[in-house]
Amino acid sequence: MIERNIIHLIKSETNKKKAIVILGARQVGKTTLLNNLFSKKDKVVFLNGDEPDTKDLLTGTNSLQLTQLFSNYNSIVIDEAQMIPNIGIVMKLITDYLSDKRLFVSGSSALELANTINEPLTGRKFEYILFPLSFQEMVNHHGLITEKRMLNTRLIYGYYPEIVTSQGQEIKLLKNLAGSYLYKDILSFGQIKKPVVLDKILKLLAHQVGSEVSFLELSRNVGVDKETVERYIDLLEKAFIIFRLNALSGNTRNEIKKGKKIFFHDNGIRNALIGNFLPWEKRTDKGALWENFIISERIKKTSYDGFYGSHYFWRTRQQQEIDLIEEMDGQYSVFEFKVNPRKSGKIPLTFSKAYQVAYFETISPYNLEEFLL
Repeated sequence: MIERNIIHLIKSETNKKKAIVILGARQVGKTTLLNNLFSKKDKVVFLNGDEPDTKDLLTGTNSLQLTQLFSNYNSIVIDEAQMIPNIGIVMKLITDYLSDKRLFVSGSSALELANTINEPLTGRKFEYILFPLSFQEMVNHHGLITEKRMLNTRLIYGYYPEIVTSQGQEIKLLKNLAGSYLYKDILSFGQIKKPVVLDKILKLLAHQVGSEVSFLELSRNVGVDKETVERYIDLLEKAFIIFRLNALSGNTRNEIKKGKKIFFHDNGIRNALIGNFLPWEKRTDKGALWENFIISERIKKTSYDGFYGSHYFWRTRQQQEIDLIEEMDGQYSVFEFKVNPRKSGKIPLTFSKAYQVAYFETISPYNLEEFLL
């Protein structure tokens, strides 16, 4: 069993009489995590929102009915809760009227779940995001030396739990995962009227990893208006498939002020979308793969560590650029990413004059543990 970093944090919050909400893409291990939160002594009921009888059971129910339903349990688990109509009201009734019960809820669509639980559960929940497995979790599992030896494999196939534990079947499993199953929730809630357009946008984004993205250019390439592209990308973010980095812009002249880059939460999904599983040694997109990998891993780490700052990239019209900036409390940590460990980056003078740099480091496959552990 590969232990997840947030399990101890979740356990520490379970006795504070608030619902525990775990968000994350499908197949990242939410159900496994929920199963591992309990001991054999716990009296737990597991419900799955994908199952029709669970929807019927919890739709339109009241506090008295919920009390009767869960009287024999001390913990209630509702998996894929976004599939249950008015789940926010159900959760509010449980937290208010069954305060002796612990409530755990998971969902793979931040959009639908947030829309239904945020208002009813104001002040009544702790929320966590579970990502695919991380470099740090795998180092904890089998050691730094072993995981660094696996780096070239991770850069191609990524860190989805089923992929990591199914050596030799990665391509078949990733092709299945990167199909409509990954964005099943977006399609099932009727948010996407043109699935073919969604697929085209995803493939274009996969080819543009590490480069600035223009929504206008994407709209021209896929044949829809810019607003539709923005909406689809927003939905893909809320389904935990992609995430964006915005350009940092202050008062410095010549900064790119509205730029954005889009990355995938997992390299394997990105490679499946473009249909390229060539080994690392034969790749022509090593820079893009490395940047997507290292930034997505850093996002996992900072999220689990409780980082409350912001992430950016930075570029000027003169092509000065910084790969990743972390800003917190007015302090800026600056990182450059190089595939070749013999190459070192430097902070552009324009940036250092305009911002207070607290830390700078060049990260390569040689020293990635300094960045991710």
